[in-house]
Amino acid sequence: MCGHCGCGEQEHEHEHADGTRHSHSHDHSHSHAPTTLVELQTRVLAKNDAIAARNRGWFAGREMLAVNLVSSPGAGKTTLLERTIRDLRGQHDIGVLEGDQATSLDRDRIAATGAPVIQVNTGTGCHLEADQVAGGLNGLRPSPRSILLIENVGNLVCPAMFDLGERAKVVILSVTEGDDKPLKYPHMFRAAKLMLINKLDLLPHVDFYIARVTAHAHDVNPGIAAISLSARTGEGMQQWYDWLQREWTVATEAAFA
Repeated sequence: MCGHCGCGEQEHEHEHADGTRHSHSHDHSHSHAPTTLVELQTRVLAKNDAIAARNRGWFAGREMLAVNLVSSPGAGKTTLLERTIRDLRGQHDIGVLEGDQATSLDRDRIAATGAPVIQVNTGTGCHLEADQVAGGLNGLRPSPRSILLIENVGNLVCPAMFDLGERAKVVILSVTEGDDKPLKYPHMFRAAKLMLINKLDLLPHVDFYIARVTAHAHDVNPGIAAISLSARTGEGMQQWYDWLQREWTVATEAAFA
């Protein structure tokens, strides 16, 4: 278990739209009765799930689509976001919540596209939690019927455990990482609704097989969809946009179901 989930006191630092920062820490005080790591993890997840449920209701009340983008570091999440925002400008309002342990480098890249964006720095934390998303929404103030794209901290382990209130997790896997990743990180691929196989332009230069990675993903999650694309060249991006459009339509219509 990472320190963020129970091995030590953890501070979260938030940066708001006006540039101000503040931090808060988890309360790790305990009673005299011994607490096992499993009990602590259960409490952390239960608290997170309650806040995630509130986030989900907040999104539903505003007829919004929220998507949680997860991947290893360097898989191309930010590049995917930049191209998505530019290509869908005029079709959808898109806001971005950027999660990183430190720096505002990715936020600055997103801000350059003109999209509203807010940074959440987790310090030593290896993933975003639902309360951090709730805090970020207060600064971001996304418009009704918009799309919120959450770029999680680069990590294929802990983000699988933490519901943020999103409609779907989308796992991004680059062809430079190896086609065995779904088997090595089954919890993440089991939690995801869609797998994006990115950096297709590099496929001729690496030992990576689309059919193999897709089969491995289906071994751990028979219902996962897969799209191969290159955020750099634009190949396959329209399939990603079509998926977003379908999910947005369902999310906005669900409010009246």
